[in-house]
This record gives sequence, C-alpha cells and structure tokens, in this order.
Amino acid sequence: MDKTSRLREIPILSFLKDRDMKSLTTGMTEAHYKKGQYIFKEGDPTEWFHVLTSGAVKCVKSSPEGKEAVLKVLVPGDLFCCEAAVFDGKPHPGCALTIGPTTVLKIRKDSYFKLIKHNPEAALEIIKYLGNRLNEAQETAKTFALERADQRIASLLAKLAERMGKPTPNGLLLDIRLTRQDLADMAGLALETTIRMISKLTRKGLLGKSGRCLVINDLKRLKTLAESAA
Repeated sequence: MDKTSRLREIPILSFLKDRDMKSLTTGMTEAHYKKGQYIFKEGDPTEWFHVLTSGAVKCVKSSPEGKEAVLKVLVPGDLFCCEAAVFDGKPHPGCALTIGPTTVLKIRKDSYFKLIKHNPEAALEIIKYLGNRLNEAQETAKTFALERADQRIASLLAKLAERMGKPTPNGLLLDIRLTRQDLADMAGLALETTIRMISKLTRKGLLGKSGRCLVINDLKRLKTLAESAA
C-alpha cells in the first residue's frame, strides 16, 4: 500500500484531495519500534503528527519523583502527538511508549499546517478532532470524580474491549500486555483497589484470562455495571 492510500485510512485525512495527500507525504516517514521503546519522551520537541499503523502504544506521564502513570492506550488508526503542544509549539508534556512491536507513520507538522492554511475543510476536521479529545478528557474527569471503583474498572475494560478486543470462543481478548498497575493508572485507582475489583469481576464471570491477557467474557454485562447507579 502506498503512502497516499495509508493516509486515506486516517479519518481526519480521508476526505483530502489527491494533491493535498501528496503534499502531506513529502517528508513523511515510517518508523518501526521494538517493545518497550519510546516514540517520544516528555520534553522532546513537537515536530511530528504520529499515526499508529500496527501494534499498541501507552501514553505515559511522569511525576516529579520519576514515577510513571499510564493515561491511555492507543491502537492502530489513532493519531497522537500531544495535540495541544503541537499547536502551541511547546515540548511534549508526556511520553509515548510501545507495548509491543509497533509501526508509526510520522507526518511533519509544518506540512499539515501549510495544508490547513488553504484548506478550510481540513481546519474544521482538526477542530472537530480536538473537540472530541477535549470531550474524552472531560468524561474521564467525571468518571474519576463521580463513579465507584467497580464502575471505573468496568468502564475502562469495556472501552478497551470495544476498541481492541479480538473475538474468541470465550469472549473478547485484550491482546496486549497491560499490567495491573497500568489499569490502576488509567482508572485513577490504587493498585490494591484495582486488583480487588478485577478479582470481583472475575468471580462474577465477566472476566477471564488467556495466558497473561484478559478476556472480556460478557461485554454487555460489563457495560451495564459501568452505567449502573450506586
């Protein structure tokens, strides 16, 4: 598949005309990473838009003490770049760390900026995209403030299952290696609480395991729990 075809698979770029697609491919590169490599680190300059084409990536934020917390997991098709930092020219406020072998398309931000200056439709699409990301952040903040621990874990696992779950005879396999600490970070819970909630969901038959990966046995019931009132 050529570069133009690959860009058409990205929702916020799929509508572009061929000439605009070709302008973006100028200077675009494909990078391959092994498990555990950083695509960018906190403080690095924001020079690229990144598009994940294979593998999975963790968005990580470090504390002043050097501890790392996982904020979210990215799957193929996701565009990532610490968007606010890219547009105001600040360094990356967080890190992107590969979970396994990963391939990323890197588009120079200068090329995209040139495009949106003469293409209002492209500018509107990026505004919509940033609006959706802001809405996600607001929903996450609401979850942390209002929902019980079991709801947080159920909601997180349901979202992961919908985005990356692979059908198996026993349910949806989360075919990535997420530690209990990763899940605790993403749910905004203590590790001990997260372990307790996962055990609770397993006893209820909502979760299972395949090797070192989780299996969502009953997505419908998991979503019902996530939406249930106290």
